[in-house]
Amino acid sequence: MNAHYKGSGFGFKLKQIKRKKNTNWFKKMKGKPSDSYMVAMKNALHTGGAGTLNVYTVDFADNTLGLAAFPWDYYGHPKRDGVVIQFNSYPGGSLKNYNQGKTLTHEVGHWLGVYHPFEGGNCNGMGDYVVDTPQQKTPTYGCPKSKNTCPQSGGDNIHNFMDYSYDKCMTKFTKGQMTRATQMSNAYRF
Repeated sequence: MNAHYKGSGFGFKLKQIKRKKNTNWFKKMKGKPSDSYMVAMKNALHTGGAGTLNVYTVDFADNTLGLAAFPWDYYGHPKRDGVVIQFNSYPGGSLKNYNQGKTLTHEVGHWLGVYHPFEGGNCNGMGDYVVDTPQQKTPTYGCPKSKNTCPQSGGDNIHNFMDYSYDKCMTKFTKGQMTRATQMSNAYRF
């Protein structure tokens, strides 16, 4: 993941691994912040403060790839902070098309305060609140050669870590996305 954030000013260091066997948390959790299994798991396992990234791995019951708490949510629900990802989306995992670890990169982007480039689902709004990501109306699925859902903006962000493309197609953040991540993290995390 550090390679994906290279040059951004963000770096991550593994401090500890905790393993807790709980079949309900692992197999029955759905990708909603209010899911009772997710709340119970995070309440039991969360460590550190606003600047500590907690990563949890589960086998989501509803085909969710990942879920993250935004930085501004921390002070209202500190124990619900962190990132939850599908357990087999790690590099070399068994999840076809999503096994290069980029689900974690994407969710950490949210944890740092970055939205999807298709946020809002239209071509006229603020989108992801980042000026150097072109407007995009819909998420990208698969790995198309090109896609342009908002013709006035010059093409969708199909290679962006914050879109939904296959891992092999995700290669970058924009400078503006990392500026937003820095601003949001400075305001809410660090």
